[in-house]
Amino acid sequence: MDDISQAPVVLVTGAARRVGAEIARHLHARGARVALHCRHSRAEADALADALNTQRPGSAAVFVADLLETPALQGLVEAVVACFGRLDGLVNNASSFFPTALGEINEAAWADLVGSNLKAPLFLAQSAAPYLRNHGGGIVNIVDIHAERPLKGYALYCAAKAGLQGLTRALALDLAPHIRVNGVAPGAIEWPEDGQFEQTEREAIVAHTLLGRVGSPADIARTVGFLLFDAPYITGQIIAVDGGRSAHL
Repeated sequence: MDDISQAPVVLVTGAARRVGAEIARHLHARGARVALHCRHSRAEADALADALNTQRPGSAAVFVADLLETPALQGLVEAVVACFGRLDGLVNNASSFFPTALGEINEAAWADLVGSNLKAPLFLAQSAAPYLRNHGGGIVNIVDIHAERPLKGYALYCAAKAGLQGLTRALALDLAPHIRVNGVAPGAIEWPEDGQFEQTEREAIVAHTLLGRVGSPADIARTVGFLLFDAPYITGQIIAVDGGRSAHL
């Protein structure tokens, strides 16, 4: 696109590392300008922005915010619009993920898991909606196959993602016809870096996946790109990208 000021702008939360970074790279490769949100991973976010700006100057910028601080969310959206002049897409990717044994769940776990997986996506969508409406934009929420089929030991996380799934469809209703809202529900894509799943557990999960393998962040990124740029008649839908695992859980 010759005039970069006309390129669509997409805010990706949790964009510094892992799946979020791959989503940002993919959307950028498709011609979008990307607003890279991070909380603690500023060095990785800056490195990603530098790499993307080397390809197309002025096409990426980093925005730091704690998504658990609700008043900061409006400011995050406004900072993106002030930087790029518009907002065409929002990808709610940032997510906390850890087990919560029943009987030991506390307010801190509630605030973290519900805050990152449900509350922040709601308030970001609310703040972004007026800008998205100007360009017929879209929202993609990264849900989880365990929103419908809970994972033992992760009751609070699964409940938060179930809320996000319901929110996705509710927002599609409330924001139609000008803004499309969809979700992507990953299966086994990247294992947590903190060793939450033992090797035997990982092998069992893969064995229960129809395609017999773990997916890649690119699988998620391509689906997000499809929903934002190639699916003008799709809204209120959740696409499972899980190698068929949820087909027979």
